[in-house]
Amino acid sequence: MIANFDLLTIGNATIDIFLMIRKTNKHFRLDKKTNELCLKFGDKVTIDKLDFSIGGNAANVAVGVSRMGLKSAIMAEIGSDEFAPKIISDLRKEGVSEIFLKQTPNAPCRFSVVIAYKKERTVLREDIKRENDFNLEGISAKWIYLTSLEDKWQGAYKRSLIFAKTTGAKIAFNPGTSQLDRGESSIDSILKETDILFVNREEAKTLLSSKTEDVEKLLVELLKLGPKTVVITDGKNGSFLYNKKEGFLKQGIVRQKIISKAGAGDAYASGFLSAIMFGKNFKEAIKWGTLNSASVIGKIGTQLGLLTKKEIEQKL
Repeated sequence: MIANFDLLTIGNATIDIFLMIRKTNKHFRLDKKTNELCLKFGDKVTIDKLDFSIGGNAANVAVGVSRMGLKSAIMAEIGSDEFAPKIISDLRKEGVSEIFLKQTPNAPCRFSVVIAYKKERTVLREDIKRENDFNLEGISAKWIYLTSLEDKWQGAYKRSLIFAKTTGAKIAFNPGTSQLDRGESSIDSILKETDILFVNREEAKTLLSSKTEDVEKLLVELLKLGPKTVVITDGKNGSFLYNKKEGFLKQGIVRQKIISKAGAGDAYASGFLSAIMFGKNFKEAIKWGTLNSASVIGKIGTQLGLLTKKEIEQKL
């Protein structure tokens, strides 16, 4: 029996702990000269609010697309500890198929601690080794969203590429730190088959080993690597798109009180891809991505602010 989906995300599902810190909190200080977040060594620190939820790039995008009314599934490796049932049950509640999750016996789930302070987020990630030996047989998906995997990711990426070539699935690609640090040559085969590449400006510079701040130059150079369409998000400067058919497109931001920037890129990608899967054009897609991202940064966590299709249409 073949499982059919609009989108299959391949990446991580984690447990996220959000520590919300008011800018007036006396225990925290930002050193603007060194851009370091400081607190006293050995001190007992009071935080202002704590939130506990599931996260991870693949989980965030799968939930975002499902909330739009599309059929999504996630392929990720999690542990088998007491937190695994929460990941599974939360995905089910969001309508995301979790049947392709791999639970590793006697292994913990991966945690991230997100410190949200002065409109920015600092992420502390637990390093847990994963095999990521996913099996994509018996799956049908119109799109796959391939994103960050920390270790042994080459095999998973290769199998994803074979899956796309043999089934005709389109690829949306958001490389993570492990891939960017290895450079373009380590992921060139994926880039050449990518339909939509999502990166922020700093990621684009890293991937190209470039120092330029000119977004249009970055877009042009990234397109030369093989993707059909390149999207760069650039914080308060908005987002930018480039392909040979549309040329350059730009979308400004939506003004929103920022609680935390965590999950902004994932929300953008899920909004953008949902628009494309609903048959919208790229001009509309960058608006959907922008609205979804703005909603998420106004809420605690990476998923609470994700919009439905009806909510997007109302905001438009």
